[in-house]
Amino acid sequence: CAPPTVLRLLVLEDLGAYKFSFRQCVSAGEPLNPEVIEAWQRGTGQLLRDGYGQSESTAMVYNLPGAPVRLGSMGHPSFMYDVVIADDEGRVLPDLAEGHLAVRTNTGRPNGLFVGYFGEPERAASVFRHGLYYTGDKAYRDPDGYLWFVGRDDDVIKSSDYRIGPFEVESVLVEHPAVVEAAVVGSPHPIKGHEIKAFVILHPGLVATAALATELFAYCRAHLSPYKMPRILEFVPELPKTISGKIRRVELRTQEAQQRLGGAPGAGEFFYEKSPE
Repeated sequence: CAPPTVLRLLVLEDLGAYKFSFRQCVSAGEPLNPEVIEAWQRGTGQLLRDGYGQSESTAMVYNLPGAPVRLGSMGHPSFMYDVVIADDEGRVLPDLAEGHLAVRTNTGRPNGLFVGYFGEPERAASVFRHGLYYTGDKAYRDPDGYLWFVGRDDDVIKSSDYRIGPFEVESVLVEHPAVVEAAVVGSPHPIKGHEIKAFVILHPGLVATAALATELFAYCRAHLSPYKMPRILEFVPELPKTISGKIRRVELRTQEAQQRLGGAPGAGEFFYEKSPE
């Protein structure tokens, strides 16, 4: 078991040169990009299974061994949790509708779910409401019951009345052979509210150039809806992360807001509007 940050680095190696004795492989900590799962399976012969859980719970959603896996999906809910996709008022949403990932508590609290936050009753009240526990994450369910992660409530980007999850955009970027890792945030925009900015780490030995930025913009244009396309790319040597390897998008958002206030573009920034078609 390893976080996606570690797995993204491992698949850069020639995994076929090693002898593995894995019985099961699991990713944890944040969503895992489908192309990493594919590269891991090619290199090790093992399927890398993703799932979902929190400090407040045990594993809530997962891909069971032997069950069909849909790359990019968290899997199905655990038998311990009655997981739903709900709106702000506690109404359960239909398949394919994006909403809050939540757990029913009005029929009894699941054994694996926490009781509350010690000394913080107001915080507990904010997540236990309408007979549900709100995880703070956005997701949707497909018609076959698979759950798909969209992003943390705070990470979802609002642009021209669209709501865009960073994970889908990041997954497209890391599919490009030049990209090792990417993090997407909203960049303040006077008309749209926000536009999409991607921070990109390149493979070792590659150089950040305007030509490569243009290539990445074109790649995104071919694989994403126009409103999901990054409008700004910034090549960076590293991304801020927690001790467990999760990308600290809140830090990137703060950095980006300050950058736009300053007016001048950063040294590694490239803009879609200034990029040749």
